[in-house]
Amino acid sequence: MPHRIPNRRPFSPGLYTAALLLACTGSLATACEAPPPAVRDIDANGYYSDSHHSIVDPALKARNEAAVKPVTDYLNAVAHAADAWSRGQDPAQARCALDWLASWAGQDALLGRMTTEQSYYTRKWTLAGLALSYARVQPAAAQEQRRRIERWLLALADATMRHADAHKGIRNNHYYWEGLAVAATGAVTGDAHSLAWGRRVFDDAMGQVQPDGTLPYELARGGRALAYHLFAAAPLVMLASILDVQAAPLDRLVALSVAAAADPSIMEKLAGVRQERQDGVPGWIAIWQRHGGRLAAPLVPPARNFDARMGGDRNRANPLEHVHALP
Repeated sequence: MPHRIPNRRPFSPGLYTAALLLACTGSLATACEAPPPAVRDIDANGYYSDSHHSIVDPALKARNEAAVKPVTDYLNAVAHAADAWSRGQDPAQARCALDWLASWAGQDALLGRMTTEQSYYTRKWTLAGLALSYARVQPAAAQEQRRRIERWLLALADATMRHADAHKGIRNNHYYWEGLAVAATGAVTGDAHSLAWGRRVFDDAMGQVQPDGTLPYELARGGRALAYHLFAAAPLVMLASILDVQAAPLDRLVALSVAAAADPSIMEKLAGVRQERQDGVPGWIAIWQRHGGRLAAPLVPPARNFDARMGGDRNRANPLEHVHALP
């Protein structure tokens, strides 16, 4: 069960969203609620009903979303506050993100029992978003906040690496997200070991990309092969920018994923099954293009491009990115 803090009102994501809107209009006194109770244990569950992990069981999906809601709500709130500060440099918004991060850090949140593989998935996605969000507000952190938050992020990165190294399953998109979570933590804390581990994940992924740009484990996902190529490319694009590396296999993966998002028949021919339709241009293309990625025709990222797992608004460069202006 999650650790409970007495005499603290429950977290209300609706109220928090309203507070952010008030902050945008200048009412900063109400821009941040008290941090919610820390979650130590994650009891998530899988929700696919077929061997390809391509058909979602709605009841299991709803059960999982309810189980991880306190964690996803927390990540979303931190990412929104950090993103807001990076836009306007208002101290109140930085304090909000840092107070929430320091609160959970001081209680060793997310370092308890992980009941299933899905629980580990939730933790690594959360770590990726927290490390990238922290990078936005790190300059505003007091010394004690930095010490507490960075100790916690490194503990989560260590736990992620231990699980990944012990888990002998296939190295698919989940491994790539682990690599991003650990590398982002390494970059924002200056930890060389975490950065080197993230680089090994990136190199492993590049070795899996086929000449046609496909990833074999994602191609095997039946009707969700396209969705999972797009999902797998996201952490790899950010990893490449954090590590400041260019790689021809990543170029092929991005080119295929973008082309298939526009024309799903491309992936249908490769996967041999009809694909679920996707929403146009993938949001991570903004990161790719900032890092000097080239396509036959430059793409315009979605105007609304927020992803808490990737540190907020992907249309705004994260401090951990290496930006290369195109000639």
